[in-house]
Amino acid sequence: MNTSTRLQPGDPAPSFTLPDQDDNPVSLSDYRGQRVVLYFYPAAMTPGCTKQACDFRDNLSDFADAGLTVLGISPDKPEKLKKFVERDGLTFPLLSDPDKQVLTAYGAFGEKMMYGKTVTGVIRSTFVIDAEGNIEVAQYNVRATGHVAKLRRDLKL
Repeated sequence: MNTSTRLQPGDPAPSFTLPDQDDNPVSLSDYRGQRVVLYFYPAAMTPGCTKQACDFRDNLSDFADAGLTVLGISPDKPEKLKKFVERDGLTFPLLSDPDKQVLTAYGAFGEKMMYGKTVTGVIRSTFVIDAEGNIEVAQYNVRATGHVAKLRRDLKL
């Protein structure tokens, strides 16, 4: 597996501007001075991604109370993200990265194991970015179920 592009705590977070579910541009720099939970997921409205998004939604107040903003990124187009937000009552921005440039910059796109085979795709990953724009936490190959609870424990929320 290619791990050369994986980010480590202390690395600068790659900057980006992507459209959200309403096609409004969202930049990482918009959140300078705040801590951000940035999570990458394979596809809106699939069972695992729905579970993970709903877990973030259901725990959003704990993240907000700790001064953390949650952003989700997938290769889905804004129209699909909007349906996902509306269907599941998601209350945080979902960003569209169809050309996978941001996914790749974060090491969240590449070879992974799926059902015992090596495939190329989105590597479910989560990052915490500090107020100065550096990686505080980098977690790759996270599981959809139970990940938010583990992240809350790791961050002592």
